[in-house]
Amino acid sequence: MDTTDQKLRAILSDVLGLKPGQADTFTAETGLFGDLPELDSMAVAGLLTEMEDRLDIVIDEDEIDGELFESYGSLLAFARSKLGAA
Repeated sequence: MDTTDQKLRAILSDVLGLKPGQADTFTAETGLFGDLPELDSMAVAGLLTEMEDRLDIVIDEDEIDGELFESYGSLLAFARSKLGAA
């Protein structure tokens, strides 16, 4: 796990109120939106805000689509690309 991966798992745990260690079990294929009941449309806004704050990135509205939250891998790839570490 790299730093971005660790931070993203912490963000998901904190924002969604996941059980301790739950995010540690996520793989690239782990489904997010539609698979995690905690991640609803209201939680998405909080998640994006926390990602911006903790990763020190800016997320433009036109970058947000359903595929972004399809899996943990897609969200991590997005975060890495925003940090220039893809």
